[in-house]
Amino acid sequence: MDIVLNLLSLFGSLGLFLFGMKTMSEGLEKFAGDRLRSILAAMTKNRFMGVLTGIIVTALIQSSSATTVMVVSFVNAGLMNLAQAIGVIMGANVGTTVTAWIISAIGFKVNIAAMALPLLAFGIPMIFSSKSKSKSIGEFIFGFAFLFMGLSFLQKAATDLDIGSMVAMMLAGLSDGGFFTILLFVLVGALVTMLVQASAATMAITLMLFDMHIPGFGLEQAAALAMGQNIGTTITAVMASMTAGTQARRAALAHMFFNVFGVVVVLIMFYPFCDAVSWFVEDVMLAGNNDLFKLSMFHTAFNIFNTLLLIGFVRQIERIVCNVLPLNEDQEEKGLKFITGGLFSTAELSILEARKEIVFFAERCQKSFNYVQMMHPSLQQVHDENVNGRVVNDDDFQQLYNKVEHYESITDNMEYEIAHYLQKVSEGRLSVDAKRQVQRMLREVDDLESIGDCCFSLARTLARKRDACKENFTPEQLEHINGMEHLVSEALVLMTDTLQQPEGEGHDITRSYNIERQINALRTQLRNDNLQNISEGQYDYKLGAFYIDYVNGLEKLGDYILNVVQSKARQTRTR
Repeated sequence: MDIVLNLLSLFGSLGLFLFGMKTMSEGLEKFAGDRLRSILAAMTKNRFMGVLTGIIVTALIQSSSATTVMVVSFVNAGLMNLAQAIGVIMGANVGTTVTAWIISAIGFKVNIAAMALPLLAFGIPMIFSSKSKSKSIGEFIFGFAFLFMGLSFLQKAATDLDIGSMVAMMLAGLSDGGFFTILLFVLVGALVTMLVQASAATMAITLMLFDMHIPGFGLEQAAALAMGQNIGTTITAVMASMTAGTQARRAALAHMFFNVFGVVVVLIMFYPFCDAVSWFVEDVMLAGNNDLFKLSMFHTAFNIFNTLLLIGFVRQIERIVCNVLPLNEDQEEKGLKFITGGLFSTAELSILEARKEIVFFAERCQKSFNYVQMMHPSLQQVHDENVNGRVVNDDDFQQLYNKVEHYESITDNMEYEIAHYLQKVSEGRLSVDAKRQVQRMLREVDDLESIGDCCFSLARTLARKRDACKENFTPEQLEHINGMEHLVSEALVLMTDTLQQPEGEGHDITRSYNIERQINALRTQLRNDNLQNISEGQYDYKLGAFYIDYVNGLEKLGDYILNVVQSKARQTRTR
């Protein structure tokens, strides 16, 4: 019974450690908010700044997995290119070694758990503060306290279970394994980290075991576990990229390639590398025979060496992963492009991802309208006596109609997926401005879906005309249709440009208002002219009815376009 309780205590302690690390990381991310994105996006202009950024951010949030997952998402959202991402990932590997140094310095020597309760006393008032920043700081304090409470409990549970003796017994049969034993420990470190999903936790366990001075578990074996953890931690980014785009999967693959390559190179000169680390700690740092410092230094030296080795080959790594994961340009993407399924711990980053998706939504609406325009000849083609120009035959017409119909179903799905994502975002802790921004974005996706419906309605009008009326639109009708379509196309371009502009900045949408007024005035004029032309016998009533239905559809499309622009510009909608 005692063994069962001790095992549960061991796993519970590990859970508390992981929860503390997660809470501390999220608290810092929320405190940094949108500034964290700005730092990552702005400080990656070259590979060296990218590495430095990765080191700083990871050292702050104490999680290389969080940094790499964030980088994968930024690559997917188009905020960072692949070369920049590789630099940040290199830096993240170095930054994560700070955790080992903190644990080595104070984790097993000072009873930090005794300080946890006083820390929680400071954190509680901040957790219940009405200010978002104070809440985030409170979460960081809570996470920091729980992390070291978990570490202390983990050490006690390991002592109660006499894990040192158990590990010594297992190692006894491997004492003559030589280099094979080192490879086995690399594999074990990778597998455990894959399961735990936190290299910091497995590093803490490794430091704890190393501090027990278990026979047969020396610096070489502990170092091998640490190297395996560098491979295992890549699985987090790989899993995060599985539902993302090709660029995001490439970033995750680059992370795996970088870490695996470093392990292979260091294994080739493993024993001299360990000897060099021991010499540095003893003779340069003057830390004596401090085993924990030696392991932490090995962890740091390994990642720095790997970074220095490969920093000059970022472009080559980029080419390798691009060849392994080529873009399939012929495949029509049916789903979302930037939203990868999970939410960021920081609401501002989640909103940013949704904003990118809305811009992509608008671009798809533009593409759908382009197909509608191709379903009837232009005025120039009529003058060139090439009436069939764009639409050669019924098959071509049907293919274009099917594309518009397909895009209509895509827009329906995008509206639901983006709205569902924004709904999940709104369930988190948001500032007043962020809540208003989410509300505006929900209105935008609703109107964008209506734009997709309008495009399909225009296509249906042309299809009905083609079936019921074999007569082509007259040159005058085509002239007016082409002119109105040109205005709508310009309005769509302006709408997309407005959606791409940063939040909080002034949006001059005067041109959008002017185009809408021109569309309305032209629609009213064409209605009146149509009745007169029919009465004068210039064309029959059926052709005039289809003509004016198409004109009305264009005018309705313009209304929804202006609605989107007004929502983004924070202006009151006129309809």
